[in-house]
Amino acid sequence: MPISPPLAFLMGQSPLELFARGGPVMWPILFVSFVAVTVVVERLIFLVRENATRQPEVVEKMLGRVEANDIAGAVLLGGASRDSVARVLTYALTHREHSLANAFLRAANRELARFQQGLAVLDTCITAAPLLGLLGTVTGMMNTFGALGAGTDIASNAGQITGGVAEALIATACGLAIAILALLPFNLLNARVEHARHEISDAANALELLLKKNAPPSPASA
Repeated sequence: MPISPPLAFLMGQSPLELFARGGPVMWPILFVSFVAVTVVVERLIFLVRENATRQPEVVEKMLGRVEANDIAGAVLLGGASRDSVARVLTYALTHREHSLANAFLRAANRELARFQQGLAVLDTCITAAPLLGLLGTVTGMMNTFGALGAGTDIASNAGQITGGVAEALIATACGLAIAILALLPFNLLNARVEHARHEISDAANALELLLKKNAPPSPASA
C-alpha cells in the first residue's frame, strides 16, 4: 500500500534531520523544551519527597493535644515532625500570643511557596513554545515566498520552496507538541498546590476552633 506524502516525509526523516530542517528557531524551541523537562522532573522529585514526609497522624495528635489544652505538648510534637501542615500549626501555636491569624498566614505562605516553585517558569514555557513555533512558521513561509519571487524557474527552486514549507510545519509541530506535553504536568502540579492549600487551611481552621473552645469566657459573656 502506498504511503501518503506527509507520512512518508515524517517516516523518512530522523529526529536530527527534522531538527535541522526546522530552521534556526528550533534552537530556542529545544532550549524551552529542556527547561520544561527540567522543571517537571524537579517538581516530581519534590512531590515524591514531600509525600514521603507527610504525617497526617501527627497533625491529628497535635489537634488532640490542643483540645486537651496541652499546647506545649502539641508544639513539641510538631517540632519533631517534617510534615508541612504540622510545621504551620507549630509556627502558629508558637506565635499565637502575638497574632494567630498573621502567624497562620506567614507559615502557610512559606509552605505554599515551596509547592509553587518552578510553576511560573513552566507556564512561561507552555506559552513560549507555540509562539516560537509560530515564528518558525513565519520564517519558513518567508523562505518559501522568497524562492517563489526570485524570478527564476520554480522547478530549479523546488528544494528551497519545499524546505521553507518543511521549516514552517516542523517548527509549528514541535512548538505545539512541547506546549501540549507540558500542560498536563502543569495542571497536575497546580492541583497539588491547591490540595496543599486546602490541607493547611483545614488544619488551621480546626486549630483556631479548638483554641477558641478552650479559651476562658470573657466577662461580658459571663
